[in-house]
Amino acid sequence: MSWSPLPLFDMTRRLAGVRRSSLPEVAARTWEIHPPEVATRRDAFCLPGQQERIRAWGFPTVCSAQDLVAGEVFHGPTRGHLLKDAWLIDGVLYCRGASCHLQPRSRHLPPRLRVDAELARGAVYRTVPGIKWFAHWLMDDCVLYPLAVAEGTPVSPAHALTQHMAGYESRLELAPSRLAAARIRELVVFDDHGLNRSKGARFAALRRKLRPSARPRRHPGVFVVRGDTGDRRLLANELEVAEHLRDRRGFRILDHTRADVAEIIETCAGAKTVVGVEGSQLIHGLLFLEPGGALLTLQPPDRFVTTWKPRVERHDQHFGFVVGATREGDFFIDKDEVERTLDLFPPLGDGPSD
Repeated sequence: MSWSPLPLFDMTRRLAGVRRSSLPEVAARTWEIHPPEVATRRDAFCLPGQQERIRAWGFPTVCSAQDLVAGEVFHGPTRGHLLKDAWLIDGVLYCRGASCHLQPRSRHLPPRLRVDAELARGAVYRTVPGIKWFAHWLMDDCVLYPLAVAEGTPVSPAHALTQHMAGYESRLELAPSRLAAARIRELVVFDDHGLNRSKGARFAALRRKLRPSARPRRHPGVFVVRGDTGDRRLLANELEVAEHLRDRRGFRILDHTRADVAEIIETCAGAKTVVGVEGSQLIHGLLFLEPGGALLTLQPPDRFVTTWKPRVERHDQHFGFVVGATREGDFFIDKDEVERTLDLFPPLGDGPSD
């Protein structure tokens, strides 16, 4: 056991307004794992007048109306950065005056200073979005894990696992070291934000691990219920829309809050279309959506998000949306508009899932 004053130094520099370096700036070595790419962006599928309903964007720095129309999109490179003598303490990485808060500290005053572990070489596979949002954990952090394994012991800040995280970790055979406070002599951190072919191949490999041993028969689709989970955007008539698609189009309904991973796979595998309120729960269905399939997002007008669109398009899938109407703080979706939008998607055959 040892002690480190780095959390105190970092807090003092922040309060004094001193600029702190980023981790890549202090890296002993940086290398490119995969180069940047330019890909084609397609038009989103929607009914006339839908875009005019959008009043505000959920993440205005990364989402805009331009995302919804055809054009070119830049996908950044994947890079590795080697840090010498790094520290991971209470969710914060420190190295040579640089710091990165992967997750909020468990306590601020006094900060944790005791270090109870030491590694010769590790690699961080967790990301800030992946720690905050479940979908990013599955489609970014778990996809980054193979790169981390190749560089050292995969490490993560200490955190509790949800039932679904534990279930997916088991099936994906992930075994990271979750560290509350550790000194790491050599630590690799990654920049893996770009949706390049390397990341696409790793996501495809993840999907293959989760795929059922027997090929599932295709079925019309799955409606993934969001309910009141996560950041609030409650679709007041959500169950009504889900049951309408079940009765009219043969959709299955997945309530992810009541299903374990085995039931999720059984329900979603073979779906031609995934439908639901925009949010992390959609990843359960998208994990099993094959090329040519479609994602239809149901979105409130005051929090429109396009982050799913480039992800599904990179896997030759289609993206569509319906914008609802706000009522008393929640929002409603027209069932007829959902059906008419589904009819816009190109058909997918009825044979066995690939």
